[in-house]
This record gives sequence, C-alpha cells and structure tokens, in this order.
Amino acid sequence: MRYIIIGAGAVGGVIGGRLAGSGHEVVLVARGAHFEALRDHGLRLRVPEGELTHRLPVVDGPAALGELRPDDVLVLAVKTQDSTAALQTWGPAPVAGGGTAAERLPLVCAQNGVESQRLALRLFRRVHGVCVWLPSTYVEPGVVSAAGSPLTGMLHLGRYPHGTDETARLIAADLEKSHFEAPVVADVARWQYAKLLANLGNSLEAVTGPVDTEEAAALFRRVRAEGAAVLDAAGIAYVSAEEQQAARGDKITLVPLDGAPRGGGSSWQSLTRGTGTIEADHLNGEIVLLGRLHGVPTPLNELLQRLANTFARERRAAGSMPVAELVRLADEAVGPAGTA
Repeated sequence: MRYIIIGAGAVGGVIGGRLAGSGHEVVLVARGAHFEALRDHGLRLRVPEGELTHRLPVVDGPAALGELRPDDVLVLAVKTQDSTAALQTWGPAPVAGGGTAAERLPLVCAQNGVESQRLALRLFRRVHGVCVWLPSTYVEPGVVSAAGSPLTGMLHLGRYPHGTDETARLIAADLEKSHFEAPVVADVARWQYAKLLANLGNSLEAVTGPVDTEEAAALFRRVRAEGAAVLDAAGIAYVSAEEQQAARGDKITLVPLDGAPRGGGSSWQSLTRGTGTIEADHLNGEIVLLGRLHGVPTPLNELLQRLANTFARERRAAGSMPVAELVRLADEAVGPAGTA
C-alpha cells in the first residue's frame, strides 16, 4: 500500500517518516513554507536515534499525482478545523480503474477529537479512526520531531463508527514495523473519547503554559471532570485511566532531543506558530456541544474554548495568561454556588 499523508505536520510528518523509514511508499501533502522545505531538502525527522532525512514525493494536492492508485491509503492528519477543505479536495480525486477516492479508498483519520471522522463519513465510504498517542512537534518548515522511546507512539485503529476489517489489520501491521504499537480495536471511539478528555487540557496549556503546578493541575481536573460528566450524561463510553495506563505502560517515554525541544501540545504549537486558528472548537467545544444537547452546564470548557480562540485570532503569545488569572476567570464562570 502507498500512504498519502494529508497534512505532513507534527503527527502526519512523524507517521509518514516512520513508515518511509521501514520501507513503505509514502507521499507527503503540505503547503507553504513547509511544502517548499520538504520538496527542496526532504523530511527531517528528529527522533531518539538521531536526525533522519527522508526524500519523499511532496505534493500540494491530488492534481499533482494524476490518478490515485487502488492501493492508496489516505491518512488525514490536518487539524480538525482544516478537515472539511481537505476532504472536499481529496474526495473527488479519480482513482485508476474508475471511481473516486471517496468511493474506493480507505481514509484514516489520525487526529485529535472525534469530529473529523463524522465529517469524513459524509463523503467517504471507508473511514477508519485512530486514537493518537504520539508526542510530536513541528519544529520548523521541513523538520518534525518525536521524542517517544522505545515506541514513537501508540495508535489504536478501527473502522468508524465501529468494527474492524482487513484493511485496518494491514495498516496496523505496517505501523508496527515502523516504531508504533497499533492495536486494532472494534471500539475505537471509546479510546478516542478517553483521549478527548485528556485533550481538554490543550487549551489550558496553550493559554497559561505547561500544566506543571498544583494550581494548574487542579484546574485541569475540574475541566476534565466537567467533560466526564457530559460524556456520562450523553451515554458515551470511554476507556478508564486504568485501562489506558495498562495499554501504554512504559512503552512511550519522552527523552531529550538535541535541537528539538519539546514545547507544548498541538494547541500550544498552533499559537506558537501564529497560525491564526486553533482546534479548541473540536476539543473543549465538543464537550460544550454535548453539554448543550444533554442539559449539562459546561462553563469551564466554554471559557477555555473562548479564550483559546481569542488567543489564536489575536495571535497572542502561548502561555501568556497567568494561571491565577485563569483560575479567577474559571471561578467567576462557575459562580459561587458551583454551577454556571
């Protein structure tokens, strides 16, 4: 199979680079300065064993490839706010022998949150979800890093909305030859909703910096508890912390990388790069949506969603709000009685 990585940033670039490093055929899709650096200098992947350079085909859209191949796998790794545009671009792409990508090819959503695969299923017949545990960083155009060792990441994989198939097993086998553990599961959404609860801290980190003080950790526990209450009210199953820890164990330990400091998560990186957008609408905003649908107040997630979007829109510096100020705003949002 040939892997077409739509969005070769931190997550997509690492997955693509690791697949290429184990001998698999990979095409990277990028734009702007990142596209130019990948085209001119190759993908530079900084990992615990050193910096690896992969000279791979790079395109900015399906037209550059002509007809797609029947053995292509599309890996969607853009931020969720960019998913609709990517799906509408790649879905109609022709496949050799007839039909379109949306009709014939598997689409693998390797992203945070749960929204992209719902968007994808409107257009693509064969959608796979991935629960992405992959500490990775977009360092600069053409350069990405992943500090995990001995495994680069863990990617639970399954058909969306549920089930497994032979394609999932083939993809998982390729990933497991490429420094990943890739369990094939029939309930991938259960893993993704557990990851969503963890990702509710992305906006907190983006706004105030690393969650490394008791004050910040306590606020995150409140934000996560609000999210868990919403999922429970909605009847949505999610993997427990104990099951997650049992799966991960000590398989992914972060190690220092020369020339590739680990900053923050995906939302922090969006603010640092000054992209003007952030994925809060599909992380904290997912909890806000479900809360409104099921009658559960979500003042803390509403606050983080609003602040993260403001920081992105106004291109404020990542981590520039003091934690104490955010806690004050959170207490005001919740109110003295503990409700919104």
